[in-house]
Amino acid sequence: MNYVIRAAKPGDLQSIYEMAKLTGGGFTNLPPDKKALRAKLERTEASFASDKEYPSDELYLLVLEDLDSGEVRGTCQVFGQVGQRWPFYSYRIGTDSKHSEQLGRTFHAQILMLSNDLNGSSEVGGLFLHPAARAGGLGLLLARSRYLFIARHRARFGDRILAELRGVIDEAGGSPFWDGVAGKFFGMSFQEADQFNAVHGNQFIADLMPKHPVYIAMLSEHARSVIGVPHPSGRAAMRMLENENFAFENYVDIFDGGPTMTARTDQVASVAGAKHAQVSAIADTGDDALVATGRLADFRCCFGKVGDGSTLDRTAANLLGVEPGDEISWIGR
Repeated sequence: MNYVIRAAKPGDLQSIYEMAKLTGGGFTNLPPDKKALRAKLERTEASFASDKEYPSDELYLLVLEDLDSGEVRGTCQVFGQVGQRWPFYSYRIGTDSKHSEQLGRTFHAQILMLSNDLNGSSEVGGLFLHPAARAGGLGLLLARSRYLFIARHRARFGDRILAELRGVIDEAGGSPFWDGVAGKFFGMSFQEADQFNAVHGNQFIADLMPKHPVYIAMLSEHARSVIGVPHPSGRAAMRMLENENFAFENYVDIFDGGPTMTARTDQVASVAGAKHAQVSAIADTGDDALVATGRLADFRCCFGKVGDGSTLDRTAANLLGVEPGDEISWIGR
């Protein structure tokens, strides 16, 4: 299984576009729009070439390549800092408490509040694995390769990191949450708004979204039932995030109500647990690991075996293009 994670290149446009058409909607970071994807690849190329060693508005798009066939079979993304180009909006679930002396009762009402609390955070997202490659732990390789990338470029990322999970989408491609909340103020369907956001950004949310809280009890039962609930296809991703020490802290996506998971960057398990050393020798023994090498556009990551004294198995060494004396980073599989 000769799969490797590498930096995306402009020539990957068609492959990424074909995968984007398979997402089924609600996947803002991977829109089925060639112009938007081309802009992402151009932004990625500039980000990898940047010499900024601090958090900034950079996008690092990585792809999973099958080296045997040359096909791109997955994508994942890391954002240096959100909220710089335009504000990063979430709904925060809060409580409005009121007390009546005459009734002798206190009422607690859950509310949705438009929030920019997560501005300045880094973000991991855009994880998509082609249906033909959903075996052999490749989803785990995609997801955790992002943390090795962060560990190898720690200065470029903030102290807080977030991950937005896609919310519940119905069979017609609509969002019960959008229909119950934001859709009432925008005069467009969820699919139209989602596509517009993917291509143009979400400043239109700031322009049109009411700033007052939304009382959850006033929403339809269908809309209430999906708040903070991931799309069925995202449940495994949510478990992987929880295993990395991400937690749901009452932030939800303003479009589909999906959960936004957050963590302290240095407490993410695969960042905190990453080891760094020079390869001492090539040896086909050791423990199963995810292994990475290279900086920025030269970053590569694959499955391998790392042994005592930082030995590396021959297959992984070939996939990564490393030899004794080269630096690698790894985490246990």
